[in-house]
Amino acid sequence: MTMDETVEQYKEDFDLFPTANDKIEYIFDLGKKHTTLCDAEKNDETFVEGCASAAWLMGECKDGILILRGEGTSEMAKGMLTLLLDIFGNRTPDEILNFNPSKLQEMGVVELLSPVRQQSLEAFLNKVYTYAQRCKKGE
Repeated sequence: MTMDETVEQYKEDFDLFPTANDKIEYIFDLGKKHTTLCDAEKNDETFVEGCASAAWLMGECKDGILILRGEGTSEMAKGMLTLLLDIFGNRTPDEILNFNPSKLQEMGVVELLSPVRQQSLEAFLNKVYTYAQRCKKGE
């Protein structure tokens, strides 16, 4: 499934929920599938600067594919990380770098985020793009 198709699938899921609160509950439910990192992986390099709550993001390049893993501390961060790792994880750097992040708006969830949470999303995306550029260079 392409990144666009994954976003479209989430859009269809979010469209099923009539209210903003229902959509936020769905994000919290996604967080129940949330992964964790070991303590050694939670460091200054993986810390997502500018997140509303503490979050870490690991990026590893394996055979030209960017493998992303992350951990958030709040229910919202866990849910959004699960959603975003599903969209951005296990992709080629070109796929990630050519993806238009404004497509995330189409899901109908970004506008539910407070301005601080929207900044968190931007901080996450910046980190993903940094990892993708490194992976593209073969680092």
